[in-house]
Amino acid sequence: MNDPRWDRRIRRADELASTYPFYAEGLQYYARVAAFQKSLYGEIQSALAHSPKSSADRPLRDELDLFLLLPKFSGFLSVIQQIAPAPLAQAAAGLAQKGPARWQRAIEDFWHGDSGVAGADREPLEPADQQTASHSDQALAWIFLQPYAEYLADHREIAVVDKTPSTCPLCGCKPIVGVLRSEGDGGKKSLICMLCSHEWPFRRIYCPACGEEREPQMAFYSAPEIAHVRVDVCDTCHTYLKSVDLTKTGLAVAVVDELATLALDLWACEHGYEKLQINLLGT
Repeated sequence: MNDPRWDRRIRRADELASTYPFYAEGLQYYARVAAFQKSLYGEIQSALAHSPKSSADRPLRDELDLFLLLPKFSGFLSVIQQIAPAPLAQAAAGLAQKGPARWQRAIEDFWHGDSGVAGADREPLEPADQQTASHSDQALAWIFLQPYAEYLADHREIAVVDKTPSTCPLCGCKPIVGVLRSEGDGGKKSLICMLCSHEWPFRRIYCPACGEEREPQMAFYSAPEIAHVRVDVCDTCHTYLKSVDLTKTGLAVAVVDELATLALDLWACEHGYEKLQINLLGT
C-alpha cells in the first residue's frame, strides 16, 4: 500500500497552485512529478515487499538495485517529456535516445556522486555543452531515484544519531528545506534530505553549509504574504536555506511549500546569498 504522504504532497501542491497563481505552473508540474513518484514508490514497495530491513550501519547509498530500476527508466523519461518544462523535456528526449547503457551511467553517476545536484559548487571539468547535458542528467536521475531512496530510508533499522549532522545521516545528501515545530516553550528545528526525505534534528543557530554558530552571523527573513516560510541566511559563507514554520501553518508540507516561495529565493539572490541546495524546479 502506498504511503499517504505522496497524496499529501500532491494535494498541497494543488492547494498552493490555487492560492498562489504566480507559482501555479511550477506547482502543477511538481504535482505530476509526485504522482509519477508515488506510482514508482508503489512498484518498488511491491517488488521488495519480502526483503528484510537494511541494517542501520549500512550506508543507504551502498544499495542500488539496477535490475529493479533500469527497466523503469524509459517510462520515466517518456513521462518527463510529456510534463516537464521545455528544457528538461528536451533533455529527457535526448537521454532517451542514448539507450540503457547511458541511462545506467546517469543513475550510477548521481547515486554514487557527491551530495548536491546540478554542479553548482563544482569546478567545470567538461566543455559547456557537456556540462549542460551532465547537469540535466543529474536532475533527471534525482527525480527518478527519489522514491527509491525514500523507500530505502523507510525500510531500514532505526539508527541512533547523537549529533546534528549538516548532511543526511542516512545517505549523506544535502538538506532541501528546514522545518520548525513547537516544543515546550520554544521551537524545534529539523532538516529534510533532498534525496531520501529523511528528517533529522538540527540546531536552530547553526549553518549547515559552513558550521557557523555565532548568532550575529545568522539571521532569517520572511515576507508577510508567506509568513510561514522564511529564509535562514549565514553572513559568513553567504549561503541560505528556507525553513517552513509549522507553528504558523500546520497544514504546510515543507518540501512543497518551499517550492511556492520563489520570491524569497529572488530576494536572497539579490542580497548575495547562494542556495545550499536547489529544488526540483531548479530554484
